[in-house]
Amino acid sequence: MTAFAAVTDVLETYFDGLYHADTGRLGNAFHPKAIYATADETPLLYRMMDEYFPVVAKRVSPASRDEPRRDVIDSIEFAGENTAFARVRCSIGTKDFVDFLTLVRTDGAWRIIAKIFQITERES
Repeated sequence: MTAFAAVTDVLETYFDGLYHADTGRLGNAFHPKAIYATADETPLLYRMMDEYFPVVAKRVSPASRDEPRRDVIDSIEFAGENTAFARVRCSIGTKDFVDFLTLVRTDGAWRIIAKIFQITERES
């Protein structure tokens, strides 16, 4: 499998995890030491995975509300054979997200090591 295909698979797993509020899938997409942050909240919202996954687990999933999927991979760039960056978009409820995801390849597997995101409210 090419590096591009492997990163795309991780991003699809990430989208599936968000859509189904499935921390198992998200655990496969994120590195265990990954960070999650946004400056859209005051103060800055910053979480490690052990703080983020319980929040996701408590959500009512977009899938259970029959929300349409709005998952888009805008771009994937490689800095080398072990580092990649993806700009992606998705929606949950009335919120649209632009996510900047940094991925690393360790032990032959690509995982998200950082998620930095912007939120835009959309009228329902």
